[in-house]
Amino acid sequence: MQEAAQVAQQSQVALAYAGAALGAGLAVIGAGLGIGKLAVGTAEGIARQPSAAGQITSATQLPLFLLEGVAILAVVGCLLIILTK
Repeated sequence: MQEAAQVAQQSQVALAYAGAALGAGLAVIGAGLGIGKLAVGTAEGIARQPSAAGQITSATQLPLFLLEGVAILAVVGCLLIILTK
């Protein structure tokens, strides 16, 4: 009976690791796609109106920093899941 309990515990830990790895991967992929779309929009905006490059760049920085922060928090959360199991 103890062997069955050990197997169940090990499978729960393995599922937690797999879920954390999947979550970290999806967070990084999502952040990469979001940053890429933001960079494309910024480049297109500057190409259309080069005189407003400073305003476009400054308006892009805050969402970029927030997006990176969310990605970092997601990865840290997934690492905490892995390290606490």
